[in-house]
Amino acid sequence: MKTNLIISLIALGFFTEAYSQRAAIELTFIAINNMSYIQLDSIKVMNRSQGGDTTLYWPDTVLLLDQQVAIPELTENSEGFTVFPNYPNPVTDQTTIVMYIPDKDKVVITIADILGRQIIRKEKLLDRGNHSFNFTPGAEKLIFFTAYWQGNTASVKILNSSANTIRSASLNYLGGINKLQLKSANTFRGFTYSPGDELLYVCYWDTLQSGMLDTPEESDIYALQFAYNMPCPGDPTVNYGGQVYNTIQIFNQCWLKENLNIGSMIQGTQAMTDNEVIEKYCYFNDVAYCDQYGGLYQYDEMMQYSDTPGIQGICPPGWHIPTDEEIKVLEGAVDNLYGIGDTEWDGWDFRGTDVGYRLKSDNGWWYGGSGSDSHGFTKLPGGLRFTNGNFTHYKNHAYFWSSNKDTDSYSWGRLIYTFNEISRISLNKEYGFSVRCVRD
Repeated sequence: MKTNLIISLIALGFFTEAYSQRAAIELTFIAINNMSYIQLDSIKVMNRSQGGDTTLYWPDTVLLLDQQVAIPELTENSEGFTVFPNYPNPVTDQTTIVMYIPDKDKVVITIADILGRQIIRKEKLLDRGNHSFNFTPGAEKLIFFTAYWQGNTASVKILNSSANTIRSASLNYLGGINKLQLKSANTFRGFTYSPGDELLYVCYWDTLQSGMLDTPEESDIYALQFAYNMPCPGDPTVNYGGQVYNTIQIFNQCWLKENLNIGSMIQGTQAMTDNEVIEKYCYFNDVAYCDQYGGLYQYDEMMQYSDTPGIQGICPPGWHIPTDEEIKVLEGAVDNLYGIGDTEWDGWDFRGTDVGYRLKSDNGWWYGGSGSDSHGFTKLPGGLRFTNGNFTHYKNHAYFWSSNKDTDSYSWGRLIYTFNEISRISLNKEYGFSVRCVRD
């Protein structure tokens, strides 16, 4: 009995230690429009693996994930005293900090550097409610903003990315805020998280939305892009395989603007093989069609004989074959009615309202089927190669693969036709489709 008790206590000790050392993952969200910081309205976090979602409202733009449940990073105690994460963070010039005071009383604020040296100390009598402060950092790169109220403490970390080494730090009170949206614990009920889950972040600013997929493994800061219909910042063109590809930024996704055209042409009647040579089909077995519309590829050749979603495949280094979920994000970002993460995109066949019209090029389609190309995707009607080696649907059909297979023989792709919608289809891997690459 004594031995069993000792073993049980040791086991309990290991369990307790492992559980207590399990660090939560801190997800911080900021937004940019091209190269400028903007103020997010809200962030919706959706668990694409288990289902469920939760929403953050500015200025609360941090979410803590533990192994089982998501909770808001409110640095909030039982009294409700709260210091919200500052915006923007990192900061180059000025940043805004908001705090919630449950009852009227004196608040002491200190600002210190990473060594604990106090830079600023202020005392202020504040009414119950939400209060906003403006902070300008000095030369310190990591700053701790700490507030004390009725024996309670709350703090935030501020990252200073400014190159200014002579500026003095300053803190100014901006006043109370009457319409700050505070989350309650009810917001988070039903949203669970387990390691390995794929999460979809949908950030909202004004009338626009930007989405991003990730499987978080550690704390991170996500800067979601709201620019679109412009070359990708930092990568306006990509040189690959003797060709120059333009790029297009569509909110948080950076795409190649043209269909991929890499490899040596083989006849349509031949099957592509795993021979360490990238092979392509050209419509009517004419390389001029590849020059205009890009090559057509069987799924396995495109994936370089892997079945891992999101793999580089035949894309340039730093780019990959888009997953089915990434294409859903593109569809939701572009469509005029159904947004990112809407269940509309989980269906098959034709979906959406005008996403196909907006993704199509504004010329080159038969029967009046050209689109608006509103976001610069410029999808051309390159047709397809049938499993029997024939080519068809040039000028009125645009097909492209995702990297997700449906079954051992079928994989998910997209079809844009003369309709305004876009079709999510599962077809034989031996078809020859166009390929678009998205940046890692």
